[in-house]
Amino acid sequence: MQDNYDIIVVGAGHAGCEAAAAAANLGSRVLLITMNMQTIAQMSCNPAMGGVAKGQIIREIDALGGYSGIVSDRSMIQFRMLNRSKGPAMWSPRSQNDRMLFAQEWRSLLEQTTNIDFWQDMVKELLIKDNRVAGVKTSMGILFHADAVILTNGTFLNGIIHIGEKQFGGGRTGEKSSTGITEQLITLGFESGRMKTGTPPRIDGRSIDYAQMEEQQGDENPGKFSFSDTLPLQKQRSCHITYTNSKVHEILKGGFDQSPMFTGRIQGLGPRYCPSIEDKINRFADRDRHQLFVEPEGWNTVEVYLNGFSTSLSEDVQFKALRLIPGLEKAKMFRPGYAIEYDYFPPQQLRSSLETKLIENLYFAGQINGTTGYEEAACQGLIAGINAHLKISNQNEFVLSRSEAYIGVLIDDLITKGTEEPYRMFTSRAEFRSLLRQDNADIRLTPIGYKLGLADKSRFDNVSKKITQTANLIEFIKNHSIQPEVINATLLNLETEPIKQKQKLQNILLRPQISIFDLIRNVPELKDYFFKLMLSEKEKVEVAEQVETSIKYEGYIQKEFNLVEKVSRYESVFLKTDLDYNNMTSISMEARQKLSKIKPKTLGQAARISGISPSDISVLLVYLNK
Repeated sequence: MQDNYDIIVVGAGHAGCEAAAAAANLGSRVLLITMNMQTIAQMSCNPAMGGVAKGQIIREIDALGGYSGIVSDRSMIQFRMLNRSKGPAMWSPRSQNDRMLFAQEWRSLLEQTTNIDFWQDMVKELLIKDNRVAGVKTSMGILFHADAVILTNGTFLNGIIHIGEKQFGGGRTGEKSSTGITEQLITLGFESGRMKTGTPPRIDGRSIDYAQMEEQQGDENPGKFSFSDTLPLQKQRSCHITYTNSKVHEILKGGFDQSPMFTGRIQGLGPRYCPSIEDKINRFADRDRHQLFVEPEGWNTVEVYLNGFSTSLSEDVQFKALRLIPGLEKAKMFRPGYAIEYDYFPPQQLRSSLETKLIENLYFAGQINGTTGYEEAACQGLIAGINAHLKISNQNEFVLSRSEAYIGVLIDDLITKGTEEPYRMFTSRAEFRSLLRQDNADIRLTPIGYKLGLADKSRFDNVSKKITQTANLIEFIKNHSIQPEVINATLLNLETEPIKQKQKLQNILLRPQISIFDLIRNVPELKDYFFKLMLSEKEKVEVAEQVETSIKYEGYIQKEFNLVEKVSRYESVFLKTDLDYNNMTSISMEARQKLSKIKPKTLGQAARISGISPSDISVLLVYLNK
């Protein structure tokens, strides 16, 4: 049995899988340690990927060369593009997935990845030498040595499960919690905290009356996450929508006196944007109903996930309330919902590479950093895996900026602002979201992934071709003019004013009623040009959508580019880690304390720290100039 590795990844959830794959594909010898080989890449909560801002993250992971997009496509049972009624910066892909197939595909990809070994065991202790990680010790007493360690422990660190007045140790239902690591990290000087998340009951689909619910189908022409050659769906499974009511709320309120949330047994803060059903009833007392999504767990199972009904109330209260929901009058539960509390480590203790500041070559990724969601965890794992490999290979760290990717926004938010509740990504968190669209993730990041060595040459060549063809088509539309007799019939059909004289195609496309596909169908010269593009049908559609967004939103996009350029001036001003902020008496006491604690890497990062004022930044600039 080999006991020396380049990198050890602890935990095989979404963060751990991406970390192991990235490091191994870059050439490191990786050991992936998990407490249960049968739950690698388990979808612990809802069987879905993507959503608002989260879908952008999955596409960014894929563009860089990660696996989450590929696995999502291969296990997808439904696809929807959310926010189509809004601008393209808000469009967000989301898939419903087959829970078992998702885990199976992830494990298969990992097993096919050269350089990854597996070990089933619990890590009890880190091996530390001279403030540098040297490996791990497992519950079996086995020592594994490595140059770097990535902790991706999810909800398992001292996890406690709550169901009504019952509580027991566990990192997930049916699985024990992980102990030892938190206590050791605290003795090493780390700060820790507690967070809480939850999950709803699982329902027997055979007992559901879907006729009383609203059917929610997937898109007519389903898309996908990966920019690779994964296949789009040929058939889909529907979800359904139902609602709670005042009778349901009364039953649930009757269990509040036994609720661990309201009796104080749960100390950790839960996710603000994914509250439990009892939290919704308590916080929004004026509402007499809440929307619930009835989501199938896969192709070949009757198990159903009741999204929106996360709860830690006792199982008898859950059951009584369920049976008052339209369509669930005869519902049978496979298992009740529960809440789980677990340890996390405030992420200001990390560098932008996700390496800890206290212990060299030790990296944290996922819920250990206070995030919630598969997508947020996966992208952290990818970045930690890349940086662990680069660090032990004596190469410069890899950091994405806020203007390059949602991944960059997420990590910068965590290490600069920290979080006291489970962090969830939203489009509103990104100040440059017109640049960070889901459709251009490959254009933004595949060249970077190729340079790193994660994205292969075929991907890079495809993106290069896409970039060239997009630029050429934009040039054609901006310069080609059209006569009234060619386009006016189309304009009238689309209920927009006809033109009276020759106009550029660009001016026609700028009209909100007109899409680029309307022009391609009805302008012969454009149709000929478009169909002569040396691209597949899928690639042609992607290029056309890129062109339409670029032309229609050119003003907004340019405005954001200008803002990026302005902000980048601060980002290029680097701050030494040994700066003595306490002696800078011209800045506020709060600023001195926070700058000393976080030790920002750049002036731009310093400016984003909560409590740092513009005048504090001005003083810092004067100091640096001196």
